[in-house]
Amino acid sequence: MIELSRPEKLGLSADRLDRIATHFDRYVDEGRIPGYLALVARHGKATYCHCYGLRNVEAGHPVENDTIFRIYSMTKPVASVGVLMLYERGLLQLDDPASEFIPEFKQLEVFESGDTEDYLTVPAEREMTIRDLLTHTSGLTYGHMHAHPLDAMYRQRKFLDDPAATLGEFVANLSKLPLLFSPGTLWGYSVATDVLGHVIEVISGKSLDRYCADEILEPLGMADTGFSVSPDRVARFAANYEREGAGFRLIDKPEESTYLKLPNLCSGGGGLVSTAGDYLRFCLMLLNKGELEGTRLLGRKTVELMTSNHLPGDCDLSSMGYLLYGDSRPESVGMGFGARHNLRRGGARTETRHDGVGFGLGGSVLLDPAAAQILGSPGEFGWGGAASTVFWVDPLEDIAVIFLTQLMPSSSYPIRRELRILCNQAIVD
Repeated sequence: MIELSRPEKLGLSADRLDRIATHFDRYVDEGRIPGYLALVARHGKATYCHCYGLRNVEAGHPVENDTIFRIYSMTKPVASVGVLMLYERGLLQLDDPASEFIPEFKQLEVFESGDTEDYLTVPAEREMTIRDLLTHTSGLTYGHMHAHPLDAMYRQRKFLDDPAATLGEFVANLSKLPLLFSPGTLWGYSVATDVLGHVIEVISGKSLDRYCADEILEPLGMADTGFSVSPDRVARFAANYEREGAGFRLIDKPEESTYLKLPNLCSGGGGLVSTAGDYLRFCLMLLNKGELEGTRLLGRKTVELMTSNHLPGDCDLSSMGYLLYGDSRPESVGMGFGARHNLRRGGARTETRHDGVGFGLGGSVLLDPAAAQILGSPGEFGWGGAASTVFWVDPLEDIAVIFLTQLMPSSSYPIRRELRILCNQAIVD
């Protein structure tokens, strides 16, 4: 159970927090999402937790405090913390070439022109670094982006879908394709964090799942978080759905899910399942500058570095983000600021809000709420997942927010932007 403190003791209005339920319950009642959980914590204490709807529509099982969700790209900040723990031990540097740990990345080429079958490349302007991987400025991409011939080439090779492949094999195969752009020149959401998972394995000598369990999940007491769901937890595991018209359809039954077995390739970019209570412990660790209840994962200065904007010249994503071609959009990008606001430059569209939003080491950083046209604080750090989940931590207000549901793609509805408004308008101190 998640113990709750009175909102008024933490500078929040209970009446205003109830607007979260009023708004998102309608999503369920209108058949747009199956169910959800919204959690708000301030000053280290959970103060609002609302569950509504069903975690398994077919079975009639409700969303509960301990429901286990696929968090997809909310895995990325966890894996990034794992990389920074190695950084603190002197085992890597942010400006280390990725090829120091992945020799196949030594001489990468960049796609210049052509199509999936016949294309020209040029040498990358410089080597890809660890920071490039942490900030998604690596030149890698995702197959589901549907924006470039290279995305189609990723899909053809089914890089993350081969059940027999290991992380090492995935990275080796990835190196055979060109980059989308030279490292450090643009921002493009990608499989970079999965590559970092292999870096973790190379340095630590452990599998990614074992490393995360030993170094992050078990020390923080995140008992329900992992890359698979054990038999004794299946009853709490939510079904996953995909938007279909004004409703949704089942795409992954808990009792038959691939998550019931630990995969050969554990995805640092999107492979974890978790609960609201577990992920809150991760959020509180970040708000506490690397420590929770006497367990320290990172030093204060490292967390400050992680949650700073790392885009060159302190620019935002609108200055550096890779734009999609024509009118196409990614099907499921984990950007924490949501869709609906599709900025245009030269006739192209972006999937996410770019103005006033930077990027840290593993998540987005809100730089300018006025430019982003969103209620929030400079320094907010967070990210979202493909099934419409999201989290953020706001050091200025000492607040953490988590929203969990299971609806793909994440761009189906402007849930994340609406949630930011509904949470922040409840601050009254």
